[in-house]
Amino acid sequence: MAREVYDCADGCPVQSTVQFISGKWKSVILYHLLRGDATRFSTLNRAIPSVTERMLALQLAQLEADHLIVKKIGTVSDNRSLEYSLTSFGRSLTPVIEAMAAWGSAFNDHKIEASDNV
Repeated sequence: MAREVYDCADGCPVQSTVQFISGKWKSVILYHLLRGDATRFSTLNRAIPSVTERMLALQLAQLEADHLIVKKIGTVSDNRSLEYSLTSFGRSLTPVIEAMAAWGSAFNDHKIEASDNV
């Protein structure tokens, strides 16, 4: 799927980024893939227990179509396994995902205070 390169008013660079990581699970998947060189489907499924296998497969397919990850079919004990790893383009999102993780950790630590200030 070809993605649009935005060339318009302020905010469009954010749109360019969000189109790759939007959705409930893509950023979470990228976060887990950043933590290791390659991850099997079953490992990701266990790491993200709230996602269904169908949704995980769909999100992985979209990330692969966007060239953020690569899928490799390997063998483990004579069973075929799928392993996913980040491409260099996917790794370029490292500062974005790390910033999201840092902000999320800070929010989780202070969410009671944050809800009081709303």
